[in-house]
Amino acid sequence: MSADAACSGASIQVVSYEPEHFSAATTLIVSIQRDEFGFDIDLARQPDLSDIPVFYQTGTGNFWVALNGDTVVGTIALKDIGEGLVALRKMFVAPNYRGTAWGVAAKLLHTAIDWARQQEVRSIFLGTTEKFRAAHRFYEKHGFELIEKALLPTGFLFMPVDTRFYRLDLE
Repeated sequence: MSADAACSGASIQVVSYEPEHFSAATTLIVSIQRDEFGFDIDLARQPDLSDIPVFYQTGTGNFWVALNGDTVVGTIALKDIGEGLVALRKMFVAPNYRGTAWGVAAKLLHTAIDWARQQEVRSIFLGTTEKFRAAHRFYEKHGFELIEKALLPTGFLFMPVDTRFYRLDLE
């Protein structure tokens, strides 16, 4: 296999979360949060991850993992927050799988947006931090618009680190 073929998004599959993904998905998320972003957090302080099917895979929500073979290399979730709205959460991509060569982030986001459309979701909201400039560019490139915190729906789940908020209208 050539180097180009080895580093190709063609080998990445995005699938709905199953319990067998728990350890790898949560390890990926927590390691990025702690080791890369420097957050003082662990799995125990993220109750949404303790029972992903109950928290995320209800209503118009879902949780997906990106796989390279059997290896979890990315995650994304939509949380149903009522009234035809969802919150995008837990979007993480392993460092070695970032960028356009792999296309993991784009595949995860397109899967979530396609799902939301099929579920007749009206808008997707998300929060991020000021320092994640690459994430800002990524979301804006995919049609998300920066909004003021005051414009978030009442059901939106605030993370203490979030200072920047986006909305994507699907209608």
